[in-house]
Amino acid sequence: MTEDYTFDEYGANPGDPLPMREGYSSHGRFERVLRAGEFAITTEIAPPDSADPDEVLNRAALFDGYVDAINATDGSGANCHMSSLGVCALLTRVGYSPIIQMSCRDRNRIAIQGEALGAAALGVCSVLCLSGDDVSVGDHPEAKPVFDLDSVSLLQTIRTLRDEERFLSGRKLDEGPRLFLGASINPFAPPIANRVDQFAKKVAAGAQFVQSQYCFDMEMARSFMKRAVDRGLGDKCFVLMGVGVLASAKTAMWLRSAIPGVHIPDEIVRRLEQAERPREEGRAIAVELMQQLAEIEGISGIHLMAYKQEQFVGEIVTRSKVLGDRKPWALASAEDALQVNIGHQYQAAQG
Repeated sequence: MTEDYTFDEYGANPGDPLPMREGYSSHGRFERVLRAGEFAITTEIAPPDSADPDEVLNRAALFDGYVDAINATDGSGANCHMSSLGVCALLTRVGYSPIIQMSCRDRNRIAIQGEALGAAALGVCSVLCLSGDDVSVGDHPEAKPVFDLDSVSLLQTIRTLRDEERFLSGRKLDEGPRLFLGASINPFAPPIANRVDQFAKKVAAGAQFVQSQYCFDMEMARSFMKRAVDRGLGDKCFVLMGVGVLASAKTAMWLRSAIPGVHIPDEIVRRLEQAERPREEGRAIAVELMQQLAEIEGISGIHLMAYKQEQFVGEIVTRSKVLGDRKPWALASAEDALQVNIGHQYQAAQG
């Protein structure tokens, strides 16, 4: 570990931003964990079909002490839910490290730039730039898609806001958004030979971390990472490889037939078919994949996707032991530390 990534000084509450450090892009804890050389874990929260903030916070509580950041999906599958920005605002307020997902499907460059500023003002420190699923696959197929930008030009846009402190129009900002920039990669989508080129293109556009599509094939992962490391991409960008939690062989077969770029070897499907308890076997497979990925040069962490199995994230992370003795941030520990800090301030004031 090269840097301390912990709480630093507390402000009025656990949601206050950490002090800015020279050479860093954000005030966020997620960036600090990665720059400290720690192996990181991220996961996803499915935004509710509701305006109830407790639904968000109760879901996030499942991840307390197990993950370093939480992605808030942005109309995943082109289906409508609470906005990613809304979820991130709720999570940030109590101290979690959310990653806002921002897709190009629903917004033009005016809305995108305004949302990036708003997210940063609300304390969101990390953004994942996505093109977005087409509306034809979602629950509002009659909606009009936008796609004014794509994932690469979206990265360039937010980097311009942050580093040059100006809009794309050229108009100057009073203050740029302090955002840690991320992108998605899919090492397993054909043509496989072009995947590292696409990764390099996103790094050149400003990506500082990437999260991958589901990884179930270790040989493909090793091959991709060797080519990426040989090109120096591992030194320029943090790679978090995606691991999915499969509920059954039926789920596995549907994923590899319906989701482009999802490659699930027959061996994994057979394990699930032959298992007496397929859900338990799916979790065991996720644990094994995490352990193997943690040994591959250039991989800085895992993006653990446990759709409708979020309650098992803690178990999977604990069993994998990929974090060693490190305990990620948790709301309870932050509140305890805050009370200690307040007590010290009170004692100092009393002389």
